[in-house]
Amino acid sequence: MTAKFSAITQLTLARLREFYREPAAVFWVYGFPLLLAVGLGVAFRDRPVESIPIDVVTDGPAGLAKAEGYAAQLGADPRLKLKLLDAAAARERLRTGKTGLVLTPTAAAPGWEFLIDPNRPDSVLAKSAADSTLLRAANPGLAAAPTAESDEVGGRYIDFLLPGLIGANLMGGGLFGVGFVIVDMRVRKLLKRFLATPMSRRDFLLSLMLSRLLFTVAEIAVLLAAAWALFGVSVRGNWLALSALVVLGGAAFAGVGLLIASRAKTIETVSGLMNLVMLPMYVTSGVFFPADRFPDSVQPVLQALPLTALNAGLRAVINEGAGWDALGYPAAVLTAWGVGCFLVALRVFRWQ
Repeated sequence: MTAKFSAITQLTLARLREFYREPAAVFWVYGFPLLLAVGLGVAFRDRPVESIPIDVVTDGPAGLAKAEGYAAQLGADPRLKLKLLDAAAARERLRTGKTGLVLTPTAAAPGWEFLIDPNRPDSVLAKSAADSTLLRAANPGLAAAPTAESDEVGGRYIDFLLPGLIGANLMGGGLFGVGFVIVDMRVRKLLKRFLATPMSRRDFLLSLMLSRLLFTVAEIAVLLAAAWALFGVSVRGNWLALSALVVLGGAAFAGVGLLIASRAKTIETVSGLMNLVMLPMYVTSGVFFPADRFPDSVQPVLQALPLTALNAGLRAVINEGAGWDALGYPAAVLTAWGVGCFLVALRVFRWQ
């Protein structure tokens, strides 16, 4: 038993030394995720509410004077950006997305009609804002409801994004940090040489997974520290629960990487297989937007994906202040993927 642990330890240390001697690998593991988080955090930082473009038709049945009157009333709301245009020009601007709403004055009550694109959220928002402003102008006695503003950390886009980036980084690191390495060694005939040694495939595969997990601890720590220093993102839940999720996620994706690379013979093949696995999860597993935006019919499949489960658990701990109670489902999904893929990879793995 001691000899086996010693073999795994030495193989893991050898992989660590090999990694840190490659500057490009260090950048892609530590530098790139950090740059991505900073770039997206700056791009989607908190900003004032954008102006809402509204076009008022001047050649409608009620005439120019009424259009100018409505434009003056709408101008009282600083959010609204008004243009007076003929009907054809206003419709064209709505069609091309340059305005959110076309308002046409009418002779019948309430005195105006709206033209919107129901598939655009900004168009629906413009209708609500214009309707509210005009109704208040017609009924000046209406009192506005008192409004308080929340400035709590946790509801910003960067707060939503960070757990998704951690999950995506664990997935990319597990697949490329394990699978790509195996195929690269196979292409360079290194695995064929290992075949002549007393080393077992189990020790070899476990050492790759363990070295990947050690890289994971450092890279996630760097990402969390940068998010806290630059954007004030903090972990509201249990740090130990977060650490357990990170380890489970790293192990699960390392197992997936092992399985993908167990038979692949060329870099092109393994790269294609990894992209085939990664790209659907980037889109559907809640990295950049919630996974529940997809139809209910596909939710059982999406919720069974390892990245979906991991992101849900990370957001529960980081943003919602959850602890060990939030780890049940994510831990079950990640353990099933990690153990299952490792056992299958152990069975089908070939040295050459």
